[in-house]
Amino acid sequence: MSEDLKESLIDFLSKKDTHPQDFDEICAFFQDIQADEVQNILDEMVEDGLVVKTPKKQKYTVPEKLGMKAGIVLMTQKGFAFIRPSLDERDIFVSRADLMGAMDKDKVLIEITRPQKDEQKAEGKVVQILQRNIDTVIGRYQRQKDYGFVIPLSRKITSDIYIPKKYENGAREGDTVECEIYQYAQSEKKAEGKIIKIIADKNDKDVYFKAIFAENKLSENFPAKVLKEVSRIPEDINMSKIQDRLDLRDEFIFTIDGWDAKDLDDAISISKLQNGNYSLGVHIADVSEYVTENTALDSEAFRRGTSVYLVDTVVPMLPEKLSNGVCSLHPNVDRLALSCIMEIDNKGKVVNHKIQKSIINSHARLVYTEVSDFLENGDETVLKKGEILREVLTLSDELAKLLREHRFARGAMDFNFPESSIEMDENKNVIDIRPEERRIGNKIIEEFMLITNETIAEEFYWASVPFVYRVHEYPDVDKLRKLLPILETYNYKLKIDDDVHPKQLQDLLDSLNGKKEEEVISTLLLRSLKKARYSPICLGHFSLSLKYYCHFTSPIRRYPDLQIHRIIKEYLDGKIDERRAKYLDGVVAKASEQSSLMEQMADDAERQVDDLRKAQYMTKFVGDTFEGVIYSVTNFGIFVRLDNTVEGLVRFVDMMDDRYEFDETNYAVIGKSTGKKYTLGDKIKVKVVRTSEEFREVDFAIVQ
Repeated sequence: MSEDLKESLIDFLSKKDTHPQDFDEICAFFQDIQADEVQNILDEMVEDGLVVKTPKKQKYTVPEKLGMKAGIVLMTQKGFAFIRPSLDERDIFVSRADLMGAMDKDKVLIEITRPQKDEQKAEGKVVQILQRNIDTVIGRYQRQKDYGFVIPLSRKITSDIYIPKKYENGAREGDTVECEIYQYAQSEKKAEGKIIKIIADKNDKDVYFKAIFAENKLSENFPAKVLKEVSRIPEDINMSKIQDRLDLRDEFIFTIDGWDAKDLDDAISISKLQNGNYSLGVHIADVSEYVTENTALDSEAFRRGTSVYLVDTVVPMLPEKLSNGVCSLHPNVDRLALSCIMEIDNKGKVVNHKIQKSIINSHARLVYTEVSDFLENGDETVLKKGEILREVLTLSDELAKLLREHRFARGAMDFNFPESSIEMDENKNVIDIRPEERRIGNKIIEEFMLITNETIAEEFYWASVPFVYRVHEYPDVDKLRKLLPILETYNYKLKIDDDVHPKQLQDLLDSLNGKKEEEVISTLLLRSLKKARYSPICLGHFSLSLKYYCHFTSPIRRYPDLQIHRIIKEYLDGKIDERRAKYLDGVVAKASEQSSLMEQMADDAERQVDDLRKAQYMTKFVGDTFEGVIYSVTNFGIFVRLDNTVEGLVRFVDMMDDRYEFDETNYAVIGKSTGKKYTLGDKIKVKVVRTSEEFREVDFAIVQ
C-alpha cells in the first residue's frame, strides 16, 4: 500500500505545475490517510532520496526540481568519486573536496554543479548523506602512546580512523583489526572508531585472506536460532510428504559435478522416445520443503543471497546439514525434488513439458572429467558405475550439441574467457594456477540447465504469477559505438543503428576466433554490455537471445531459485489467489534486489581472493621471465595476462627506454621519442619484478 502511495506522490510532485508542498498540503493530497502515516511515508522517502525537504520553508518536492539527484558513491583510489544515480543514468563526478565525508557505496543526495555536456560527465557536490554503507573498517592498527589509527586495507577508504586508547581493546601494533565507526569524518576532522575484533596478528600467514573475509562480512557460522531450526529437520523423508509427488525412484537418474562438489542440487535423466524426440528430465533439489517462509533459516538465506566460493573455502547460503546433507542429491538415497521433464525435437525445440513435485534416487554420481574422458577419448572408466551410462551419456552428448547449435542459431552469445583453476595444499599454499578446462561434461550440464531455466521462465510468465526473472537488458548503443575505432584498427566491421541484435555481436566473436586480438576485443565488448541481474519483470536476456529466462536450477546456493521453487509449488497446488499474488509481488521485488546486490558482493569477494592467491603464487617467480599478451592499456601502464591466467601491470615508470603516452582512441601505448608501439593483443615477454599480497597485485617489466 505504502509503495503505491509513494509512486502517486512522486507523480504528483514531478508535475511541472506542482510547487513544493508543505505537510498540510500533502495530507490533503492523501485525503483519507492518517497524518502520522503520511509523516512516516515522507520520512522514508526523504531517507531514500525520493523527495527533498527544503531547509527554510520545510516543503517537499522531488530532487530534480532543485537540481539534485540521489545516487550511490563509487569511490576511486585517488580520493574522488562518481555518483551513480541509477542503472540507466550516467555517473556524476564529485571531487574529494565536495564529498562531505561520504564513503564508498554510501547513498547520497548531490547538487548538480555542472550539467553533462556531450561525452563530458556532469559534476556535482554532496549535500546530504542519506544512508551510510560502511559502519566498520578493516585495517592495520598503528599504535601511538595515547591513541592509535586504523589504516584501511581498502584503497577506496582514503583516510585513516582515529582510535582513542580506551577503544583499542587489546590490539597491538601491526594487528589487522575490525573497527566500528562511531563518528564519521567531518571537514578536516578524521572519523573516529573503536576496535571490535582482532582479525589476525601481524605474523599471521593468511592475514589478507582473513581481511577479505571480514571486509565482505562473510561468515561460515550461522546464528544459534538458525541452527536450532535446522537441528529439528529430520535426516529421513517423511513419507506423508510424498503422497502427491511423482515417484521417479526407479528411473535412471544421475548427477554430473566437479570432483570436490558437495552441494549437488541438479540431477538428470534422458532417453529417446519412439517418435525420435528426446525426453530430458532435470530434477532439482526441493530445498523449499525445508527452508520455509518466515523462519530464521529463510531470513538468513535471504540475507546471504548466495553461496560464495573462495578457491578452497565455501561460504554456504545454507547450513551444512542442508547444503551438503538432506538437500544434496547424493547417490543411492531418496531425495525430494522439483522436476522439469521436457520433450525436445531434433531441432532443439521443447515441444512438450511438465513440471512436477517428485521424489528421486540418484543412481550415479559422475564427475565432469570422467564424463569428458569417455565422450572425448573413449576412456570407459566411468562405465564401472553402470553399463547404462554408455547409452545415457551418448544421448546426453547428442542432445547437448543439438541444443548448443540451436542456441547459436538464434543468436546467443558465448564469451570464451579462460577461468582460473587455483590449486592449494592443506597448508594454504598455492601450488598451481592454470586455465580452467571447459570440456564436454561441463557443456552438457550447461546446456541442460539453460533449456530448463528458459522452459520454467516461459511457463510462469504466461501463468501471470509473480516471479523472479534473470534479466540481461539491451546494451547502450552509445557504448558499443565507442568500440568502432578499435574494431576498424583491426579491420573488423560492426553496423550499429538505433538497436543491435546479439547475433551481430556473436558473429563478431566468431570472426575473432583464434586471432591475437580475440580476447582483447571480447573483453572490451563484454564491458560495453549491461550486467545481468534479477528482476520481478521479465525483460528478456540479451546475451542468451531469450525472451524468457530465470534461475531455477541451484536452490541450494542461490536464493532466487529457492524463492521461485516456493511459487512454483504453490501454483501447482492451486494456492495463488489474488490476495496471495499481491503479497508475492512484494516478495519477488525484495528477493530480486537483495539477490542482485549479494551476487555482486560475492563476485567482488571471489575476484579479490583470486587476485590474492595469484599474487601469493607469483611471489616465488620474482625475477623470472614469462610470455604474455597485452589485454588492456591505460594512462598509467599496460596490463599483461600470462598463459596461466595471472594478470599483472607494466607501469610506465618502469619503462625506462622512452616516455610513453596513452593513445585512447586506438587503445595503444606509444613511445614519444622512438615511436615504439604496444597495442592490445600483442604478445610480449615480461619479467616479474614485484608482488603485493596486501594490494593483491603483480608488477611486470617488459623484457626487450
